[in-house]
This record gives sequence, C-alpha cells and structure tokens, in this order.
Amino acid sequence: MLLSNRFVCIILALGFAATPVPLIGQTARADADPEALIDALNAVFGKHDRKRAAHTNGICVKGAFTPSERAGDYSKAPHLTGKGPFPLIGRFSMGGGVPDAPHTQKDNVRGLAMHIDIGKGNVTDMVLISAPVFAAKTPEQFLSLLQTVASKDAEKIGAFFKANPESTRQAAWLMARPVPASYATATYFGVHTFTLTNGDGQKKFVKWHVVPKGGDVGLSDEDVKSKAADFYKPELTDRLAKGPAVFDLIAVIGNDGDEQNDPTVEWTGTERKSVVLGEISIAALEDNATCDAGMFDPTNVVDGIEGPANDPIFAIRSSAYAVSLSRRGQP
Repeated sequence: MLLSNRFVCIILALGFAATPVPLIGQTARADADPEALIDALNAVFGKHDRKRAAHTNGICVKGAFTPSERAGDYSKAPHLTGKGPFPLIGRFSMGGGVPDAPHTQKDNVRGLAMHIDIGKGNVTDMVLISAPVFAAKTPEQFLSLLQTVASKDAEKIGAFFKANPESTRQAAWLMARPVPASYATATYFGVHTFTLTNGDGQKKFVKWHVVPKGGDVGLSDEDVKSKAADFYKPELTDRLAKGPAVFDLIAVIGNDGDEQNDPTVEWTGTERKSVVLGEISIAALEDNATCDAGMFDPTNVVDGIEGPANDPIFAIRSSAYAVSLSRRGQP
C-alpha cells in the first residue's frame, strides 16, 4: 500500500476535488455533498472525538496583521485600508485527519488559517497551505479520490492517479522540496483565485502567497531523521519566546488567460506582477480551545475581496467545514 500512504494526506489540503471519475470496480456517489465528503474523510483517517476531519494536528497562535501603505490601492477591504494592526487568531497544522500526523513527513502539506479581526465583532478569514495547488477540481472527483484511497487497493489507487494526473501535482511539488524547518519558515499559498476591488472600482484577480520574512528554510533528509515526530510545537515555542514570526502577505496578480477556477493549476511564468499588501506577525501560542471553538472559512470575505464565481471546490468548503464543526461536539 505504498502508493496509498504517499497520497493519503496531501489530498486533504483544506479543500475538495476534480472532474467526476467513477471508481474502478465500484460505484462512486454522484452526490458529493458536504456530509458525504466528511464521511469519506472519516473512512480514510478514522473518526477522532472532538477533532477536525482534516488538518487535525494543529497549533493555535495569535498575532496581528498590519496593511502596507499600498494595500488600499488594490482593495477597499477594511483590514487593507485601515490603520492596523488588526488582531488575529491563527492555526498552523498538518494536512490529513490523523491527530498525531508526523511533522517530519515531506509529502504532507502544512497549513495556515487565520481569523483577522476587522472590528465590531467581525472577522475575515484566510486559509492557506504550503503548496500552490490542491489535489482535485470538483467535489465529485474529491469524493472519488477519497473512496479510492479508503479501498487500500493499490491497483485501483494507481489507476485513479493515472486517469487523473492533475491529482499528482501537489505530491510532486512537495516531494521536490525539503521538509520545512518550522511552521514559521514555510511559504503558504491560497489555491483559489480572489478578485480585489479598490475604492475606485478597479479590479484585479489574485492569488495569495504568505512568505516568511527570513525566507524559506528547510531541513536536509539527514536532518529530518534526527527530528522527533512532533518537533514543530517545541520549535515554535522557543522561536516565539525570542520574538514574533513575521510573514509578508503578497498578492500575485493574475495575467490574461490564467486559470481562475481550477485549484489544481499553478500560475507559472516569470512575467508576473506581485505586491506586498501587509505583514502578518505571529506573536505567541494561544489555547487550542480558541481555535477549536469555530471554523476557519475561506469564503468568509469582506467588501473589496471576492472569491471565485465558478470554482466548485471553493463553493463547497464552507458547508463541509460546518459539517465537520458540528460533529466535533458529538462524542
């Protein structure tokens, strides 16, 4: 089951999947609704009381977001036009639904999710992973992928990825790079396209990159062997005791012809403009109960930021997360 193990976590990068593909030797559910997706996640990873169905292993943190001087040129969103800093609650995590997912795993995404407090009891959210692509394009394909992996049949799993090569892109991207040395030294990506609108009504479509100020720092394969399976939390605790972990929030500007509704497609090419819209400062650990009290919802945006209109993965995420949240209260 080597193939199954390799892909089992990367398919869960806080999103859902590609074109409906029938399972080989069995019938896939056509109704890839939120309940079915969470059931399928539980079938792969098991049910864990009071835990998320995906990105189960995580660390809650707190900090602040401060917009750049140019942010208002691109969006009229309150946290991009206001003075700041705006308090935030965030969560670093490992992909997959295993509570003790090892931090040493190369082919598993790291996640960063945030609630940014924009005042008067309102927040806007961001959800990112440490790869620029997700493993599928539609809920139907994601459900088929989960069901295939749950079968533990290497032949079926191999046939699925052969028929769906876009579902291999995330693993290939991760395996070509080192294990991040820290949650604080990984770059995080938004796999969906957002449209920014400024006060003059000018629009730009963008993808988010959250880049550590000190640059990406990874571990050699030899260094990884010496690390404990849960080394990120003590590393982050020691790091934050010395000062905040700081990232730039970068908007990568889309070009004509860029794919806007398929999260398995990476924007490539050197002729691409980007702009720093602000600074994310992670200052301290926070009680995990603070993060577990709700859900981080990438569709929770504000005036001046709009999600993709025709991305079916984006559209289903909020309702799927709500199902997972409701089940956390059920032993």
